[in-house]
Amino acid sequence: MYYAILCEDVENSLPLRQSARAAHLARLQSLADQGKLLAAGPHPALDTEKPGQAGFTGSLIIAEFDSLEAATAWADLDPYVTAGVFSKIIVKPYKLVLP
Repeated sequence: MYYAILCEDVENSLPLRQSARAAHLARLQSLADQGKLLAAGPHPALDTEKPGQAGFTGSLIIAEFDSLEAATAWADLDPYVTAGVFSKIIVKPYKLVLP
């Protein structure tokens, strides 16, 4: 089943994101290589794809896991968690309807 991992950033998270970005992306790429990643990306702080120094306010990851517990455990080990980027993480089941 798919799970949505909704993450909220701490304020002024951009430097923290930059320090852990490579490890974060590598972990997402591993899910993609397994065919389990549906979508992943950050929420820009401004209404533009390139918010510059304004940075991001959070992230969304939609991926396939065996259970809610497995999805939560995976989310808890993200490099952005270790780096202090996220202030809050919500993991919930997700049902793909479209496309």
